[in-house]
Amino acid sequence: MIVSRLILRNFRNYERLEVRFDPKLNVILGDNASGKTNIVEAIYFLSLARSFRTSETSELIKNGRQFASIEARVEEDTIHKNIVAVLTPNSKKITCNKKQIKKLSELSSLINVIVFEPKDALMFSDSPLVRRNFLDINLSKKSPVYLENLMSFDRLLKERNALLKEDDVNEVQLKVVTSQLIAVQEVLCKYRKAYINEINNVLQKIITNIKGSKEEAHLEYLPFVKLDGDFIANATRAYERNLESDIRHKVTQLGIHREDMKLILNGYDISAHGSQGENRIAVIALKLSSYFIIEDKDKKPIIILDDAMSELDKTHQERLLEFVGKLGQVFITSTKLNVKNASIYEVKKADITRRNA
Repeated sequence: MIVSRLILRNFRNYERLEVRFDPKLNVILGDNASGKTNIVEAIYFLSLARSFRTSETSELIKNGRQFASIEARVEEDTIHKNIVAVLTPNSKKITCNKKQIKKLSELSSLINVIVFEPKDALMFSDSPLVRRNFLDINLSKKSPVYLENLMSFDRLLKERNALLKEDDVNEVQLKVVTSQLIAVQEVLCKYRKAYINEINNVLQKIITNIKGSKEEAHLEYLPFVKLDGDFIANATRAYERNLESDIRHKVTQLGIHREDMKLILNGYDISAHGSQGENRIAVIALKLSSYFIIEDKDKKPIIILDDAMSELDKTHQERLLEFVGKLGQVFITSTKLNVKNASIYEVKKADITRRNA
């Protein structure tokens, strides 16, 4: 899966930009605030109908304009797709070969993108919400079943919280909704556990390749109830024990929305004992894991490394470049970077110039 051409209109600082990309390694260079990240942000938008930098669609539209558009030619083996997103301050419409895309699951199957951005280096010292979002986004793209159950969970959680906020809680109705909530979470927990197991099959190898030394690394899943034995019975007992507290606090305190995971590197929790460099490399490796989990070579995701090199020393930069250079289509943004065997794009004043390294 590659993006061979990208056309932007009124997107961020670009009035109009058309650029063709290499099917392998693309390095986009430019000063801070020159617009280099805007280019990869546009590619990412097409995979999830949202930016990795803002939740406000209006911020993606050039000042003074009423709309913006992103158009990309995506190639997957012999299949060619023309994906277009048209954005207004209050709406977004995405089409593939002129057919409107209405479901996120459908969009993710058309173009799959994984991204590392600078703030991701703090993933394991940040809020558990960040780590849950990582799981939810990747699993939703991987499995329509997971996405459907996640949407059901969100709906049931709102319903249960609404019941808990009533002055006179209807415990019969609450029990029914809780039962439905538990059933949905059984599916989601199984998917989360299986996905983390898949990551652990490749994570250590990736970190070892980037660091250049033998490393022991694995993710540890922290489910809200034990997954051994009867999940339904375990979860039911947990909600029953916590019922009075939930009623008192008027909110559901147990569930997958409170789960977490941690990364253990060489026997230590990386959030407490890892250096900045180790955290950055570990998260980059984690993001790259999903590339190897997908077996179909034509479905391999496009990789975006936004300012990933800035806090790595020269040796680790070279090892990372060597590693990703063997993968599919990769985009790297940087203010300054010497790279062999790559297509180089220099961004200046909302314009881009291509040269080969």
